[in-house]
Amino acid sequence: MTDIKVNLARLNERISDAAVRAGRKPEEITLVAVTKTLPPERIELAWEAGLRQFGENRVQEAESKVLWSRAKDMGLSWHMVGHLQRNKVKKAIQLFDLVQSVDSLRLAQEISRRCSDAAVNMSMLLEVNASGEASKYGFPAHEGDGGQLEDFLRTVRQIIALPNLEPQGLMTVAPFGAPEETLRSCFCRVRWLLDRLRQEFPDQRWRQLSMGMTDDFEIAIEEGATIVRVGRAIFGQRKDYREGK
Repeated sequence: MTDIKVNLARLNERISDAAVRAGRKPEEITLVAVTKTLPPERIELAWEAGLRQFGENRVQEAESKVLWSRAKDMGLSWHMVGHLQRNKVKKAIQLFDLVQSVDSLRLAQEISRRCSDAAVNMSMLLEVNASGEASKYGFPAHEGDGGQLEDFLRTVRQIIALPNLEPQGLMTVAPFGAPEETLRSCFCRVRWLLDRLRQEFPDQRWRQLSMGMTDDFEIAIEEGATIVRVGRAIFGQRKDYREGK
């Protein structure tokens, strides 16, 4: 318990300092604790330390944890932060409060269809591939006018028109180990894109910008992030409890 409490106190201080440097209020930043590969016991310790927002990368792994937390009436909010396959959407909408990783029109359409069938709504973020890395999912990020930007805006217009979806902003994953200049460029590109969406679709609530993880969350906050997704800085190095690693 002590390590999580100490780590969380240090993390919250760093979040606060980064917000102040950017002329922002620390309470503007939502901390999502990413719990992939962690056992429920560690999640409970984090809950006892005051955390309420949790993120998972895989539907299969998330299911048992989400159901466990509901059975204990812990009042947690669960975010899907990893790539979501369309064949997992039916289960995902039963587990998650926010899907941060909507990376295509086809995925948005499937979420809408499944939510309509279940008579529920789903909050969501559009994932943007700000670095252009082939290994990453997401819509291309276009900082400036042009045909590719218009294609993206056209797709967003189609997504907005889908029933039972509540688009709230953008998410990105920055390149791992990149220099600060590269990270800032990626984060600025996504912030610019969010500002453009606010101009094009002012009736939507484009209020969330999910950027930054353990190694780069301070830079992300300085560049406008409203959500940071942090695992290692809270829980330490990961060991897969399912495989004894």
